[in-house]
Amino acid sequence: MAPKRAAKSSKASKAPIIESPEEKTTEFILEPGLMRQYPKSDLSDEISNNRVLHSLKERILVALLVIFALIVRASNLYNPNSVVFDEVHFGGFAKKYIKGAFFMDVHPPLAKLLFAAIGTLGGFKGDFNFESIGDVFPPNVPYILMRQLSAFMGIGTVLFSYFTLRSTGCSQTVSFFTSSLLIIENGLVTISRYILLDSPLIFFIAGTAYFYTRTEICKPFTINWFKYLCLCGVFLGFSVSSKWVGLFTFAWLGLTNLIRLWFLLGDLNVSIPTLFKHTAFRGIILLLIPAIIYITSFYIHLLVLTHEGDGAAFMSSAFRIDFDDSTVPRSTSADVGVSSIVTLKHFNTNGGYLHSHDHLYEGGSGQQQVTLYPHLDENNRWIIELYNVSSEPFEFVPITDGTKIRLKHMITGRRLHSHDVRPSVSEMDWQNEASCYGFEGFEGDPNDDFIVEIVKDHSIKGESQERLKAIDTVFRLRHAMTGCYLWSHETKLPKWGFEQQEVTCASQGIKPLSLWYIEDNVNIYLPLDAEKNGYKQMTFIQKFIELHKKMWHINNGLTASHVFESRPLDWILLKRGISYWALSPHQIYLLGNPIVWWPASFMFIGYGIYLAILLFKYQLGFTLSIDENTFTFNYNTVIFLLGWFLHLFPFFLMERQLFIHHYFPALYFAVLALGHLFQLITSIFKKKKVIVYFIFGLMFTASLFCYYQRLPLTDGSDWTIEKCEATKWFSTWDYDCNNFPYGSAQNNIPANADTNYNGMKFDSALKPQEAAQQANLVGEPGQFHQVDQQQPIKIANEQVAAPEKDEL
Repeated sequence: MAPKRAAKSSKASKAPIIESPEEKTTEFILEPGLMRQYPKSDLSDEISNNRVLHSLKERILVALLVIFALIVRASNLYNPNSVVFDEVHFGGFAKKYIKGAFFMDVHPPLAKLLFAAIGTLGGFKGDFNFESIGDVFPPNVPYILMRQLSAFMGIGTVLFSYFTLRSTGCSQTVSFFTSSLLIIENGLVTISRYILLDSPLIFFIAGTAYFYTRTEICKPFTINWFKYLCLCGVFLGFSVSSKWVGLFTFAWLGLTNLIRLWFLLGDLNVSIPTLFKHTAFRGIILLLIPAIIYITSFYIHLLVLTHEGDGAAFMSSAFRIDFDDSTVPRSTSADVGVSSIVTLKHFNTNGGYLHSHDHLYEGGSGQQQVTLYPHLDENNRWIIELYNVSSEPFEFVPITDGTKIRLKHMITGRRLHSHDVRPSVSEMDWQNEASCYGFEGFEGDPNDDFIVEIVKDHSIKGESQERLKAIDTVFRLRHAMTGCYLWSHETKLPKWGFEQQEVTCASQGIKPLSLWYIEDNVNIYLPLDAEKNGYKQMTFIQKFIELHKKMWHINNGLTASHVFESRPLDWILLKRGISYWALSPHQIYLLGNPIVWWPASFMFIGYGIYLAILLFKYQLGFTLSIDENTFTFNYNTVIFLLGWFLHLFPFFLMERQLFIHHYFPALYFAVLALGHLFQLITSIFKKKKVIVYFIFGLMFTASLFCYYQRLPLTDGSDWTIEKCEATKWFSTWDYDCNNFPYGSAQNNIPANADTNYNGMKFDSALKPQEAAQQANLVGEPGQFHQVDQQQPIKIANEQVAAPEKDEL
């Protein structure tokens, strides 16, 4: 049986300057075998050549695409001239990179480093804090230049989508049309206008997909094949190094390679050694290059951040000692004894040091608060006393395993205390309150007594397992009267406790949460040449591991509710968006373009029905004919819907706070799959092009209408309440139309917006400096800027609660 082959051009290697738009881009060849037919796994030279840019006409098409994208994505970036949404965080991180101040964030550093580099090139000296949404940029902040990074990466994503569709078998017309739809997707436009991580992330994911598809049209093991495989690895590394969502891209690429290897296995022309070469080269390149980039990004991150910043408190003291201005003692007296003045550090949480201050519990016994505090402070200092000695000895007396002691707070003079009283916050039967108690002249009582129990398997071998040594000995403090252990967890006290970490005395609970060690120790009875202890300097790998543990832990703890959070099913339905910024009479609200969003998001349903029909036809005995168009459609649709699924499904398993912008990587793959549906329609109606152009024209017109209809929500331009209300298809699209005036936005200003600040109008009830900071809610978390959690933020005529300070 003769193989079905596409006709080959004798001039395939020499592409003409201008080609017909009807160039053949699909191919499916069945080769005859001894036992069975098998599909050929590589493409002919003609088809491979037709899937890349080579004609003048196509270059003109790409140029038009770039111009259209520039108009939509890179215009009016100066508006608004104040901080928008998570620019609070990522602009703030750029400032901290420039200042070299260490910070804690749940995202890898690459994209943030890029924003900092652009800011530095633009002359930013780190003298603007990006403190609050609505803060007006001073002239010396190159915020437009920093926003241009996002904008041009958004344009790059559009180009990658075009070339990806072309390299997977779509025609020039279909690729141009699909990429044009991507340009006017309102949600993607919004995230590409501001200093946010999403645009760089999607750009790197799009580059990963494109360079992988280029390997599929190259002859294996040629220079071009290796080049594109390496570029795929580079962009995969960039993706993972910008956000951990890149790990979903890594999973997609792994499964896509397995599918490709399965086809190679079915091609009888591919030998087993060749199959092993494919596996080895793909595995090594796509693992090694991303790993190198990822680790290097963290190396640069730590190299740049040389000063203690607000994030240093999250890290261990051993991590912190390498900062130029570290406040952690680099060495301290090793031997701990009676009369030692010590600081005790909790072994297992980020809470920090055992701390007290001259403030009382509001509840419980009403005695002096005992907390964990992450910063070095004089209120962290305690004096060790023996339980039965009223005056201190005039010689050094070591503290050994089993010694009964009291801890006297140096500043207030009260002693660490516990009793059978429930804590003010964790009102559990197995927890007792930990407090400080006493008054002038009071010598203490038995409820002040704690027994030192050295935990030998956590302490350094040798003397540290027998008597207290600073840093080297890990111990527990058992309350002599009740048997409970001094204990802490990550529960925070309310504002009356300054939101510091709760300390209790627990008779149950997780043992590691009752572990302590001494970081600083001063004892006047030790000789001048007494032994010193200090933290051992950490290697880069040790810091890398610790940093990732903290990032993972913080990310998993982002479970607080948020007024604009949404769940994955809401994303597919486009149920709601996020209010980014509001300053009457303007607003920016993140929302997708439904004409693009819904067909892409629900394509999996139509494709599932299509596969079910094929399966039933097969079971009923119908002959299933596979031509080159349906094969190309099925293969690439499966690949891209797999990308959509892998970038969406993991969020269904997460309990953390989620927002609609988490859906955009999945949406990108869904649009690529939609492009192949358009290609299938083109092949079905190839003799009736009028129908194809009518469908494309109708969809593009509807998409463009939806884009321009909600453009004021995308770029913060003028609008009216009537036009705003007309765009609200659903009540869950909760942007505030009362934020806009009636009639002409230029001539009919609402009464509550008659004040002008740098050309922007806002509530006249506010002072100018307050109005400049009028904003809506932060979204992404983790980013630890100071926000009064009880202070409402005014959005137009609404009052909504401000988000939690430690949101990610």
